[in-house]
Parts: sequence; C-alpha cells; structure tokens
Amino acid sequence: MNQDILALIQENMNTFSKGQKRIAAFILESYDKAAFMTASRLGKKVGVSESTVVRFAAELGYDGYPDMQKSLQKMIRNRLTSVQRIEVTNDRIGDQDLVSMVLQSDMEKIRLTLEELDRDAFDHAVKAIVSAKRIYIIGVRSSAAIASFLGFYFNLIFDNVVNVTAGTASEMFEHLLRVGEDDVVIGVSFPRYSSRTVQAMSFARDRKATTVAITDSEASPLAPICKYTLKARSDMASFGDSLVAPLSLVNALLVAVSRAKNDDLANTFQTLERIWEDYGVYEKVQE
Repeated sequence: MNQDILALIQENMNTFSKGQKRIAAFILESYDKAAFMTASRLGKKVGVSESTVVRFAAELGYDGYPDMQKSLQKMIRNRLTSVQRIEVTNDRIGDQDLVSMVLQSDMEKIRLTLEELDRDAFDHAVKAIVSAKRIYIIGVRSSAAIASFLGFYFNLIFDNVVNVTAGTASEMFEHLLRVGEDDVVIGVSFPRYSSRTVQAMSFARDRKATTVAITDSEASPLAPICKYTLKARSDMASFGDSLVAPLSLVNALLVAVSRAKNDDLANTFQTLERIWEDYGVYEKVQE
C-alpha cells in the first residue's frame, strides 16, 4: 500500500465507528508515538479494545495491525525532528534496560538485513565496482561515517576512488563534473535522507553512470534513481541513527570486492606493510 496512511485515515474518517474515530484522531495527532505502540497499548490509550484496533487496521485495507504499524513507521521516519526522536525513543524504552534494548535491536537489524538483502543486486554492484573507470562515494551528515569507512578501504584497493566530501551542493557537483557511463557512483543515505545526496545521485544517473544505493528500504528516495539498491536496516537510536547493520553490509561489500581483486590486493598490501613498517605507522604492542 503506497498511499500515505494519514491521508488514508482522513479520507475514511466518515466511515469509522466511534471507537475507530478515537483511534484515528490519536494517530493523526500523535503518529510519532502511535507508530511504536502495540495494538493493546494503543487501545488502552484511546479507551477501546485491542480487537477494535485490529479491526481498524483491516478497515483501512491492511493485512493486520503489524502491517499498518509498519506502514506508519515507514511514513514517519523521514518526518521526525530530533526532538520527536528523543521523545519516541524514551517512550519505547520506558523502564527497560537501555543497553540491552539498544544492542538487541542492533542485532535484530543485522538479522533482518541478512534475510532481506538482494543478493543479485549485491553481486552486480561488486562486478560494476571492480570494473569501473572511477568510483565515487557520496555520503553526508550521519551517513558520512559509512561513506568515509568505505572510502578509506577502497582507496587501499583501488587507485581510482573519489570521496565526495563537499560541504555545499555546488562543491558536490564540482566533484562529479567528469562522471560518466564508465564510472560507478555509490550513494549512502539513511533517514533523515539528505537532499544533497539524492540530487547528486540523480545527476550521476543522468550522466549514465552506474548508480549504487546503500540505504534502508525501497521507500528511500535513492531507490528509484539507482540501478542497484543494497538495503540495510536502520533505526532510530534516540536523536541519532543506528548504523550497525549498514556498516556490516559495507564490510560484506569490502570482502566481496577484495576477493575479486585478490591477486592485485596481495601485492598492494605487501607494499603497504613495508611502508607502514618503515615509517612507524602502527605502534608495536609488546605481548
């Protein structure tokens, strides 16, 4: 179901029962909180039974309450302000052990990423990267950490990597000035999605480059403009984002690329090890 759930609720308001109207009113007013409530908790909040909440979801055309909740969560993720994120997270955690909840949530995101990853898209992206004339990596704001990590290791593997780290939109396009159909452009973006990254990836697509998105879902604005979409589950960790699963996906991408470049890579690292040794790049730890 692609329609915005809030618009769907407003369109059907006149058809709801009294209890369903209370549910609808609460969701419209506090969708940021409703998205993370169980059916039982939502029912208690507005004074109706859990079964009324379940029927409300069915009335809207969903396959059950979890399906409606998933739709609501997807819709809100790019709308929430930092303040709303903090409020929602505090509400979700409640009296639970904070460390356990966050770490278990991260583990679950990795599990879901493994289950949902498009292996064909992954394999095609690896082949495109290995054979590219130039590799551009774009990631700003919180996604810059993932892009920087990927860029650091790609620069050890390849001699044709461009890390697009421009501070303004105009500088970003200057970095992409010579991008063309023999190049690969990797865009990293998670909610709240960066408009600069979306614009840059649209530019790369229009220039016939092979575009690869590392993002969270098909609902991401990068998905429809990229040839290959590699999805990794992300979630709110208070005002920030949990990027554990995206980093794990990038690790898999690095291993796959390094295996494809195995012979060349061995020679490269033999040279690097000599340089690191000669210039004391790493501390020698006594056992």
